[in-house]
Amino acid sequence: MTYNKLDIVVIILFFLCMVVVGVWSYFKSKNSEDYFVAGGKLPWWLAGISHHVSGHSGAVFVAYAAVAYTHGFTMYIWWAFPVGVAIISSAKIFPVYWVRLRKNFQIQSPLEYLRIRYNMLTQQIIAWAGVLLKVFDVGAKWAAIGILLHVVAGIPMTTGILVSGVVTLIYVTFGGLWGVIITDLIQFIVQVLGGVVMFVLVVKHLGSWGSITGIWKQLPPEHSQLFNDPYTAAFVVIMFLIYFLSYNGGSWSLATRYISSPNEKQASNAARLSGILYLIWPLILFFPMWAAPIILPGLQNPSESYGLLMLKILPQGMIGLVIASLFAATMGMTSSDVNTIAAVITRDILPVVSNKFLNDRHSLRTARITTFIFTLATLVIALNYERFGGVLGLIVKWFGALLGPTSLPLLLGLLPIFRKCGPKAAIASIIAGVITFIITKDMNTHSLAFEVGMPTIVSGVIFIGIGLATKAEPAKVKDLLAALKKTT
Repeated sequence: MTYNKLDIVVIILFFLCMVVVGVWSYFKSKNSEDYFVAGGKLPWWLAGISHHVSGHSGAVFVAYAAVAYTHGFTMYIWWAFPVGVAIISSAKIFPVYWVRLRKNFQIQSPLEYLRIRYNMLTQQIIAWAGVLLKVFDVGAKWAAIGILLHVVAGIPMTTGILVSGVVTLIYVTFGGLWGVIITDLIQFIVQVLGGVVMFVLVVKHLGSWGSITGIWKQLPPEHSQLFNDPYTAAFVVIMFLIYFLSYNGGSWSLATRYISSPNEKQASNAARLSGILYLIWPLILFFPMWAAPIILPGLQNPSESYGLLMLKILPQGMIGLVIASLFAATMGMTSSDVNTIAAVITRDILPVVSNKFLNDRHSLRTARITTFIFTLATLVIALNYERFGGVLGLIVKWFGALLGPTSLPLLLGLLPIFRKCGPKAAIASIIAGVITFIITKDMNTHSLAFEVGMPTIVSGVIFIGIGLATKAEPAKVKDLLAALKKTT
């Protein structure tokens, strides 16, 4: 397709903003604490927006758009709604604990406290497993933006992946968390502008504001149902459990938003803001995707629906804005993941691999090198995404299924009720969850809820079961949990 000059200008300006912010943020990072947790000075509104932006990617416009096209409103019910509820319902629990961990134990990575809570072996297993898992997860998000750019702009997949990846590489490597946070804000503004433009133009194309509710009469009846097989009520319950773990810190980049908050109140406010955005914003964002079967009936590849809708609906001059918003959605999430994974590698893995990293005088340089290498690894996965079951396969079936086993010990370890669940419970639960994933992955269960949820359920049963059978509670665990009870 041919672009209007304004489209090209908007896209170029967007990328220039990202690079400029990265260079500006370079001078704000004086040490690894600035680089990884913004010096603990992140205001609640910025943390909340960043938490929201970091919680979804361009996969929304590919994999999730495909589900909205084929199954309708259930997309909101099994993704945005349970995410919002999971975050808001625990706003006074996990965000508070993450702030207290930073203040009492000077952590910069979500996994640093695991050495105290369990032992070094547990910490290393979770660190290595989580890093490997995130390579695939972030790779899926690069692949998603590549698909969209190919559909909308005719840009080759490889080029789209590399452009978004390299720009992110620049501002994350240079700027650290401050670079990520400021670009998150810009990306949120761009994403909202692009999303509102699409919403208004789709409504206009359909004829009137009455189409907001009227489309459901034109769509198949099951599209308006809360649950539409295979996205059953059981699947929604399973996904709520996974989201509860993920958005409260199981996804390490989201824990970092709380760790970086100045105090407990601001961390809780950040959580509430993010949760409210999840409840409201997707209703606007998904409307074009729900309406797509009316405007573009009979698509052979529903994952291309949003991109094709853009071509049909948007006038020249607006396409650049929406393309920039798609970049924003992906780069916001991937850059957050990259920054936090770099913190885990730098703070938790490298000091164990080599003693020279124990008191690293060049910790900031090490952090930047780690960030660079990890990002390159995710781009390699993105370029080979089809080998792993496509974008939805990577995100839901791989990341969703394996997130639970690796995040259960991390999150539940903060709660006093699980104080007797020690290293044996943590390690056994992870191993049991991974084995369950391997066994169920190729089973014809005809139940997506079973396939995605069983690893987490098995991990939870093992973790709690071994904890109940354990009588002793180590003194270091008592001291840790006592510190988490105290208001800072």
